[in-house]
Amino acid sequence: MITALIRSELPRLTGSLRRVGEHVLADPPGVTSVSAAELGRRTGTSQASVTRFCRALGLDSYQHLLLELAKEQGGRTSDERPLGPGIGPDDPLDHVVAVVAQADLQALRQTAESLDRDALERAAQAVARARRVDVYGVGASGIVARETEARLFGIGCAARSWTEVHAAETSAALLTPADTVVALSHSGATREVLSPLQLAAERGAATVAVTGDPRSAIAAAASVHLTSTSAETSFRRGGFGTRHSVLLILDCLFARVAQLTYERATASLALTAHIGEAHAVRTRRR
Repeated sequence: MITALIRSELPRLTGSLRRVGEHVLADPPGVTSVSAAELGRRTGTSQASVTRFCRALGLDSYQHLLLELAKEQGGRTSDERPLGPGIGPDDPLDHVVAVVAQADLQALRQTAESLDRDALERAAQAVARARRVDVYGVGASGIVARETEARLFGIGCAARSWTEVHAAETSAALLTPADTVVALSHSGATREVLSPLQLAAERGAATVAVTGDPRSAIAAAASVHLTSTSAETSFRRGGFGTRHSVLLILDCLFARVAQLTYERATASLALTAHIGEAHAVRTRRR
């Protein structure tokens, strides 16, 4: 979807191009009825800036942008009117909930629709057959890396997350062609993730990257790339804005790995099923 593409590109746009992108995301239906010159006037930029914005997205022209916006709007039902990502200081709580929920739901839907099934299958096969799995991520992606470790470990994968670059590089240096790496970075440009990923590739390990930018350095360094979609709002930017999208991708990866390693996965789940229940506090009912 074109709005998903704009959201993913927005962090890399600056100045007039960013203002055009923000305006398009705030009011997609309104943009479909105006000329490039009028959009330039509304955003305080120019027709030339609007044209450059379209080219930055890989589109042929402004008319191409309008066509993609119209196609996307045509597939939306009447109760899915876009609210935009903005939350003001005086907005009621109902509006806050609606904005956040709609952003997340759109990101999940767009991610599911655009997810490369062939790439996902190759990633799952690499994880399923791996002797061990390293997961790299820092900051917001570090939180997701730890979640990924927990999920894979729970189905019998020898997985570990690394959120500090020296430890990650030490682990990467010890990998072999029998191992697999999963690298997480919203921007695709995080040095602390790129460095161990490149070292792991040099060691012959299979490499999987999950980023919001398929043209990024981390995407290029990996043998398999999966693209996430941003769900940014006024107070959620960068990695935090894409969290749900990334978790959807990793949920799909987890489920496919469990399917590919069915006997090991089900045995692991059975052996650990009692643990949560054993630590549950029972409330005495009157």
